[in-house]
Amino acid sequence: MTVTWIDISVPIYRGMVHWPDNPAVRIENIQDLSRGDAATVSKLELGAHTGTHMDAPKHFLADGAGLDDMPLDASIGPARVISIAHPQVILPAELEAHRLQAGERVLFHTRNSERCWKNDQFVEDFVYISAAAAQFLVQRQVRTVGIDYLSVGGYVHDAVETHRILLGAGIWLIEGLNLSAVKPGAYELVCLPLRVAGADGAPARAILRPRGQ
Repeated sequence: MTVTWIDISVPIYRGMVHWPDNPAVRIENIQDLSRGDAATVSKLELGAHTGTHMDAPKHFLADGAGLDDMPLDASIGPARVISIAHPQVILPAELEAHRLQAGERVLFHTRNSERCWKNDQFVEDFVYISAAAAQFLVQRQVRTVGIDYLSVGGYVHDAVETHRILLGAGIWLIEGLNLSAVKPGAYELVCLPLRVAGADGAPARAILRPRGQ
């Protein structure tokens, strides 16, 4: 049977959406075969938290570890995709029914996936994880949390608090996923950020395969 992997990362391209105070993406060819150069070589300029990426503890914690200190199996292995019905925020009440277990890797599929990646304008009212839900995830001792827009915390509410709660508890964060092609359920996850020394964050490629295939 052919193994079916689903790419849940977003492509990186010039002009793509980014967090408002982060650098815009710029891509240019500094060498180009069409100009008679021996090879085509691109120059990339982008923030560490562009598109699909991972956060390190040092992103919000002064004494936190860099992303190159992350154990590889934090973002490789069994994962669960959970569908979130609330149109604005992830709350503890909606998570309770899912019986989260210690050590789980959890990816939240919200309306962000179908709504927020359709254009290059930043969406301020994306669905985010409330500080209370972050505390709930810490209490359940999950290992890794993923969200389908640029931040686990909101643009207006709980931006800093949610990050600090999760990162302070040693939970690794994947942001900027696109789960529009993914149904809720059990998957195998592979997500690896670029190995940038001491990074507060780095772009990543993330893929899922349904369990049992």
